[in-house]
Amino acid sequence: MPELTIVAIHGNGGGAFRFDRIRPFLPDAVRFLPITLPGFAAKPADPALQTLSDYADHLHGIVAQEQRPLVLLGTGIGGSIALEYVQRNPEAIDGLILHAPVGTRLEKRLFPRFMKLPGMRRLGQLTFSSPITRPLFRRLLFHQPVPNDYLNRFFNEYRQCSVFGQMFDIITQPWFDGLRPVDIPTVLLWGERERVLTVDQLDDYKQLLPNHTTRIVPDWDHFPMIEQPAEYSEEMVQLARQLVKAESVAHTK
Repeated sequence: MPELTIVAIHGNGGGAFRFDRIRPFLPDAVRFLPITLPGFAAKPADPALQTLSDYADHLHGIVAQEQRPLVLLGTGIGGSIALEYVQRNPEAIDGLILHAPVGTRLEKRLFPRFMKLPGMRRLGQLTFSSPITRPLFRRLLFHQPVPNDYLNRFFNEYRQCSVFGQMFDIITQPWFDGLRPVDIPTVLLWGERERVLTVDQLDDYKQLLPNHTTRIVPDWDHFPMIEQPAEYSEEMVQLARQLVKAESVAHTK
């Protein structure tokens, strides 16, 4: 019987494979379940999933079958789906880790605004994942050694993702502004070197999640689960254990 369960939700473009490099470093006592949502990587899209609420309900079908205590980990747009999930099913989990989620400042950030231009979503997706441009984006994104076979699949999955553009339609400023505070034990996790979703965005989530702690890791950039898998595994498990302990203490008071 596992000590705890961690369900992990990937960012845009990829799937469960985003977390593949941390597997050798996970303790046996922890059940780690990274999922691939429909339409991401090479998984076929589900036409019934049209809103963040739809994705949250799909996620609940997975979470509800898992053993507790359970912590939900969301990175990037996985964090957006996790935020919507706790709006709907906060009682179904024991803790939440948001690792540099997408949601705040969508009207101010250049990349989401750029993706609103006609044709730019598909063009951007293909340009980013093209075999011709991969060496450039590899140098921009990764500063630690990562095996070539892993990176080839990373870019291939990004290219295959059929709902990449949809995320820009359903993760919007009005959606974020409509979120209500949820009192669930939460860790706001960020890399100090994060350049895509900068660490100053962390403050925007504090009022939404009043029962939070923050953790800023000095050497992390956007993909620490890929670049520093041992450190990411250790950090994630330690934070999840702290959340479960805090929830247990709260219930005994």
